[in-house]
Amino acid sequence: MSSLRSVLDELRLGELTSLSDDELVVRLDELERAARVIGAERARCLVEVERRGVHTADGQLSAGAWLAHRHGISQGAAAAQVQVARALAEMPRVADALAEGEISASAVEALVRVRDAAPEAFAQEEKVLVDSAKSLSHRDLRVALDRWRDGVDAAGAAREEEERFARRRFTAVVGLDGMVRTDGELDPENGQYVITALQAKVDAWSRGRPDDTRLLAQRRADALGEICREWLDLAERPSIGGERPHVVVTMNLDALQARAGGRASLEDVGTITAESALRLACDASITRVITDARSEPLELGRKTKVVPAALRRAVAVRDGGCRFPGCDRPPGWTDAHHVRHWADGGETGLSNLVLLCRPHHRVIHRGFGVAMIHGRPEFRRPDGTLLEDRAPPATAA
Repeated sequence: MSSLRSVLDELRLGELTSLSDDELVVRLDELERAARVIGAERARCLVEVERRGVHTADGQLSAGAWLAHRHGISQGAAAAQVQVARALAEMPRVADALAEGEISASAVEALVRVRDAAPEAFAQEEKVLVDSAKSLSHRDLRVALDRWRDGVDAAGAAREEEERFARRRFTAVVGLDGMVRTDGELDPENGQYVITALQAKVDAWSRGRPDDTRLLAQRRADALGEICREWLDLAERPSIGGERPHVVVTMNLDALQARAGGRASLEDVGTITAESALRLACDASITRVITDARSEPLELGRKTKVVPAALRRAVAVRDGGCRFPGCDRPPGWTDAHHVRHWADGGETGLSNLVLLCRPHHRVIHRGFGVAMIHGRPEFRRPDGTLLEDRAPPATAA
């Protein structure tokens, strides 16, 4: 191993600025080939480590856990490396091609994936598939391998597609700095919809704005917001809580009149500048909610059991979401509950309404109690004991 280390040390000492462009490219090509050869040998060593049980001497439960601990990599990356190493031990032609630097590590991963799905068929056609890996780009290789997999194991391909669909997920979380952080995995179909829509929007901007200085990632972020806004502008949309989905911006009068002391916020994301609020207000429907000195919306009641849209918005400004203690579901997930039932003479007014999410709305109708005390809801258990409420929501008024 000392000779290998000497070679690596020698590589690091080389001065790149003295190389011509052609020499630099050749050097990079040689390094890529060397990395492939080293990767093949590394896989052989990993298999031997696992066969001998070397990891048990360090108290590790698996070769993957041992590798992650020893080399400071993630458990997922280590497990993937061990899985590929095991597969290469059963794929002699693939292992040889990697050791000769003829195929890339990404090609090996693609070959391992289809081999795991149909090992017997793969063993019979390994040479043909390796030849494809040598000559095709990674994109074309993936397409060719998917077609091969569909031909030899259609049922397995269908199961894999169902498994991918079951793994789909998407989250959007508001950070402490007000940025919305997204994370997820989309199944191929939904993923293609997203990619196509984003690319279409970005391409349209690129043609119309040749001087656009935004980074590609920034254009994609803006494109996603624009696509969602266009959907919200459509006339035909499902209603939520009696209204079509819309972005709610709450601002006080100072913000609306661009005076000092102006405050504004978005329903889910939180505080924004008065300048941003005014920009959004240029193309918006504005609903006035008059408040008292404590920033409590004043009464807007009607003698009807149907809660008008303007009144529901006032309740949303006051409550900020489900008011059941410990619940943080947003206004769009809630119903406007009559504290004193309308059938019992309760007014459809601000002082008799409280926002409750559907599960907690059912809870209230199944024994829990709620009353409005000094304009704020007070909740009690079925035995009459008080449930401590969360802090009152901040308002922009």
